[in-house]
Amino acid sequence: MPSRAYPRGSAAYPKPPARRRGPLIVTLVGAIICFTIVFSASSVSQIPATVKEASSHIHPFRPAAHEPPAIQKNSTSGEAKWYSDWKWLKPFSSSITLDENRSVLPPLRPRPPIYTYYDVEIDKKEDVRAAENQLLLIWRRAWWAQGFKPVILGRAEAMNNPHYELLQGKKLADSLEAELMRWLAWGHMGSGILANWLLLPMGSYDDHLLTNFRKGQYPRLTRYEGLSNGLYSGDQTSINAAIAVVLKSAKLETALSMVESTSDPDMFNVDPNPSDIAFYHPTVLNDFYKPVAVAILSNQAKGFNYLANLITSHLHTTFLNNHSSGIAVLTPYAPTSATLAGPALSLAASLNTCADSPVPHSCPPNNKKCTPCTSLELSFPSNLTNDTSLFTIGTVPHPYTLALLLGKRTDITVRHIRRETPRDRWLEATTQETLGAKLGGSGRIVGFKEVVAGDHSAARGIWATAEQNLQWRDLEWYFGFSLPRGNLSAEELTGPTTGSQLKTLADAMAKGQSETESLEQQGARLAAAKGVLNSKQAKPRARVDMREAVEAWNLADTEAWRFVRAYEARGRMERMKWEEEERKFVAGKEGERRGEGWGRWFDKV
Repeated sequence: MPSRAYPRGSAAYPKPPARRRGPLIVTLVGAIICFTIVFSASSVSQIPATVKEASSHIHPFRPAAHEPPAIQKNSTSGEAKWYSDWKWLKPFSSSITLDENRSVLPPLRPRPPIYTYYDVEIDKKEDVRAAENQLLLIWRRAWWAQGFKPVILGRAEAMNNPHYELLQGKKLADSLEAELMRWLAWGHMGSGILANWLLLPMGSYDDHLLTNFRKGQYPRLTRYEGLSNGLYSGDQTSINAAIAVVLKSAKLETALSMVESTSDPDMFNVDPNPSDIAFYHPTVLNDFYKPVAVAILSNQAKGFNYLANLITSHLHTTFLNNHSSGIAVLTPYAPTSATLAGPALSLAASLNTCADSPVPHSCPPNNKKCTPCTSLELSFPSNLTNDTSLFTIGTVPHPYTLALLLGKRTDITVRHIRRETPRDRWLEATTQETLGAKLGGSGRIVGFKEVVAGDHSAARGIWATAEQNLQWRDLEWYFGFSLPRGNLSAEELTGPTTGSQLKTLADAMAKGQSETESLEQQGARLAAAKGVLNSKQAKPRARVDMREAVEAWNLADTEAWRFVRAYEARGRMERMKWEEEERKFVAGKEGERRGEGWGRWFDKV
């Protein structure tokens, strides 16, 4: 039978299946992409910048991104990083810096210069010069603590004044010649304040005269009643004009001071005797501090050492008088976190210890009615107190440290943090009485920053993180005088170490509460937290992740901790940079030495 033909596509003759080219195309495209990436990776760095910038236009719907602010000079110290800006009261610094680890701090307060003059080329005995250098160090520390930049001038600055040549060949009284050298050095430097190195600030930080001085504006050449030639202020033009008038005065060869050498009543503006300035003039020493005056006459070096102790004790007494309400060691969650307050308690004990004085129970020459040195009331509040006469010592723990101490464990989990701990509990505990119970973390952190770094908070408290090691030297520059250390010889400020001392600390803060665990265990947990927070130490990645989880759960507490860490580090760096700059002048310009002993008024490192 002949075969029957069927039309193509009919049921008897099915259509052949179509070829699937999709997988083949995808495979081919993937191979090309891989080939391109592998063989062009080495040349990516050679792409011109213009090409890289043009690549951003390939994705026209990509959202715009802000660039972080430029990193400022001298804005890092160890792990502390900061950015100075007027927006520092924003709740969270990362909204400005776009960097979670960089804190926004208020701009540094300008420090106007205050000058004194010390001629090292005058021959003196070694012990006398050493005692004078100690007095110069006391002078520098006291003015630095009050917000000034103390600068010690010498003969080199005086010789750079154009009027110096006019002084040569003139027969002057020794006292007038010494004063003119001071003025020549001052006129070379410019506008500012000229003070004797036995004249010191002896009052509150908010004193009217000191506040005006910190503005850095001196429109008229001014001297001050009752301070003789101890204190002047003025602008450079007025200073050099006064020097020119004195050098042409007919009384030049018979006068003993700048004031006596001229009869021009308009050369100086005379202000009243300032109440917060103490001048330890020889006449003052002879009238009110006889043992010191007698010692200077019999043995100058020994007498100057007595004077150094007297001034230090008066500075300390002034501090205690300015904070009559006492010293508060901030201790929320005591006694569970008692070890956090150990260094703060040591500092409070030092501040409450009267310094040695050759004239015990004496008052500064500018405040005869002071309260002689006596121990202040020591309190352990859990909340910040709005009392301007109360000095607060605050210790801010990292949230990870607080979690270990309050959880009574050396290791924590995310489950424990999320389910058993409230957010930002340290900040809430310390600000609950002043800010109320309903405010959130972002509102509390603004008030806390104001307490730490605000204009009205200066000299009313000191803050540090619980994990850092405070240095006695830094504290003495902060307070402006040497602190009694007792039997402590270490440079770092530590808390009580023995079991009995720790028990005393716990009893003082517990206020009758029972303590169920040993403070040695708290110390072990604090050490464990320091190990995790110190990036220089090797540690498991799991603990680093745990730290980051705790920080994410306690954003406001973490912001407070970073803010205090950065604020303290910046203050220390400011002083160290200033000391480094001043050391350049120890040997003078181009290697010309100023004289032996010039560098000894630097604090020993």
